[in-house]
Amino acid sequence: MSLKIGILGLPNVGKSTLFNALTRTKSAEAKNYPFCTIEPNMGIVEVPDQRLKSLSEVSMSEKVIPTTIEFVDIAGLVEGAHKGEGLGNKFLSHVRECDAIGHVVRFFEAPNVTHVHDCLDPKIDREIIESELLLADIQTMEKRLEKAKTDAKSGEKEKKNYAELLERVNEGLRAEILASNMEMTNEETEILKDLNLLTMKPHLYIVNVHEDELGNIDMQKFADILKVENKDKIIPICAKVEEELGDFNEEEASEYLKSLGLEKTGLNALIISAYNALDLITFFTSGPKETRAWTVNKGHTAPKAAGKIHTDFEKGFIKAEVVDWENFVKSGGEIKSKEEGLIRLEGKEYQVKDGDVMHFKFST
Repeated sequence: MSLKIGILGLPNVGKSTLFNALTRTKSAEAKNYPFCTIEPNMGIVEVPDQRLKSLSEVSMSEKVIPTTIEFVDIAGLVEGAHKGEGLGNKFLSHVRECDAIGHVVRFFEAPNVTHVHDCLDPKIDREIIESELLLADIQTMEKRLEKAKTDAKSGEKEKKNYAELLERVNEGLRAEILASNMEMTNEETEILKDLNLLTMKPHLYIVNVHEDELGNIDMQKFADILKVENKDKIIPICAKVEEELGDFNEEEASEYLKSLGLEKTGLNALIISAYNALDLITFFTSGPKETRAWTVNKGHTAPKAAGKIHTDFEKGFIKAEVVDWENFVKSGGEIKSKEEGLIRLEGKEYQVKDGDVMHFKFST
C-alpha cells in the first residue's frame, strides 16, 4: 500500500499547481478562486531511488519496481471548516485518510492571484489551518472522553488510565498543541490510534516561494516567520519551477536545477522529509526477475519485512540473507557477494536497516 500524503492549505496558495507538478499531471484545477478543487485529486508517484538502478544492473533484472507515494490534493480549508464552513466536513474526512499532511503555505507575492484574506501573512495562514484541525480533534476527543470518564467510574485501572490519557491530550489540544508535538510513550500513541486524530499525523510545511528565492534559501528564516520550532519540517518549493521540470528530460532537469542553485527537486525533498517524519526506511530484493524497493518502519524486524512481500513469508519465517546494497553492487551481485562472505544470515530479532538487500527463507 502506498504512503499517502495530503496536500493541504488555504485556497489559492498553490496546492493544485504543486499537485500537478509533483504528479506530472494536469488533473487538478488551478484557478484564481476558492474551492476550484471540490473532490480530492489523487496521483501516485514513483519514489526516485538511484540505488534501484545500480542493483538492477548487477542483477540484470528483467523488471525494476520502485516504491510509491500517493499525493492527495485536498480542497482549500477556511475558518469554520470544523463546523462545516465552506466544504469543511468533507475536506477534513479526506485528511483523515492520509498518513501525513503536507501543509502548503504561500510565501510568494502575486497581485494577480487572490489571497483569501487579501493580505500575505504565512504565520496567520498556518494558524488558521492548524486551528481547524485542532478544533476538529477537540470535537472527536470530547465525545470519546465523556464515555471514557463514565467507564472509569467502574474503578478498573485500565479504564481509569485511558480516561486520564484522553484528558491530558484534550488539555493539550485546547492549549493549541498539535497531538504530534505532545510528549507520549509509544504505547500511548498506539492506544490513541483508533481516534484517528488529524493533529497526530506528521505535519510538513511546504513553503511555496518565488523562483528568485530558490538559490538562497534560509530555512531558519521560514521557521521564524511560521513560528515552527523544527526547521527540518520545512520544505521550500516553487510550484512554478516544479511545473516547468515536468517538461524536461532527466539531463535537462538536472541542468535547470543547477542553474537555480538546487541539488534536488522539490518532489525529492518532500519524499525525504516524509520518510524521515514517518520513520520509514527502504530495503530491496534483487535478482534476475526483478529488483524491487520495499518500505518498512524503522525498527521493524526481518519477519515484518518479509510480511511486506507476502503474509506467508512472515508466518513461516526461518532466516534472512542480508547484505548492504553498496557491497552487493561492488561485488557484482548475489553470487559474488556470497563468495566474498558479504552475505550474512539474520534471525527473527534482526532489525532491518535502510539499504539492506534481503532474501528470505521460510517454511510453508
